[in-house]
Amino acid sequence: MLIAMGPRGRDWLAFVIPALGCGGGGGTGNEAEPPAEAPRPEAPPSELAGARLDMVQEQLVARDVKDPRVLKAMGKVPRHEFVGPELRALAYDDRPLPIGHGVTISQPYIVALMTELADVRAGERVLDVGTGSGYQAAVLAELGAEVWGIEIVKELAEQAAKRLEKLGYTKAHVRHGDGYAGWPAHAPFDAIIVAAAPREVPQALLDQLAIGGRLVIPVGSQWRQELRVITRTPAGYEERMVIPVLFVPLVRDDAGVAG
Repeated sequence: MLIAMGPRGRDWLAFVIPALGCGGGGGTGNEAEPPAEAPRPEAPPSELAGARLDMVQEQLVARDVKDPRVLKAMGKVPRHEFVGPELRALAYDDRPLPIGHGVTISQPYIVALMTELADVRAGERVLDVGTGSGYQAAVLAELGAEVWGIEIVKELAEQAAKRLEKLGYTKAHVRHGDGYAGWPAHAPFDAIIVAAAPREVPQALLDQLAIGGRLVIPVGSQWRQELRVITRTPAGYEERMVIPVLFVPLVRDDAGVAG
């Protein structure tokens, strides 16, 4: 993913780079903020629903996202509800969008890819590290999972919790916290999805995986990373690299937010 870093070390732009063979869309830019655009008039509900279905076919199916459960969930979650009113007409474009505090809602393809890799089933317990707007948590909840989301920006955590409640995602729970520590009170988790890259996989996240649980996480230095899937087995951990990526670093809170 190509990323322009914003305040707090979070991403403004995030795209899979086609040259990496990931099947994703391209993007450029190293701005501290996304380019300014004139707001588009808000589209009517029927047009937004049509754009969402187009997104599934053109951005996901066309890029080899195959799991019908993931495609169905992505086709149901109203991504436009997870951005400001001035950006709703752009909600189903193939790109991230700013949600404040130097943070973006992720590109739809990345959300679908990581969700598919996590192989989430109804009734499973899932940890969402870097919840942001709550969009990833909503997709996981659509799959029937019980979701616990952690967001390091307090205002975003509060907004995401209210938004998910308003939209009826009662199985998605969000709190302000440090993703490095996970959420041990609700472990073990059947899947964990992490939306930023540590240099090494946090031991706390490995410890909080159930036997058979999957951790989907980008790992590496600031400019050289790989997306990994780590599965916990009775004998230890099995790990595979999926694609080269570039995420912003997974950061700790200097104020010492509880894990």
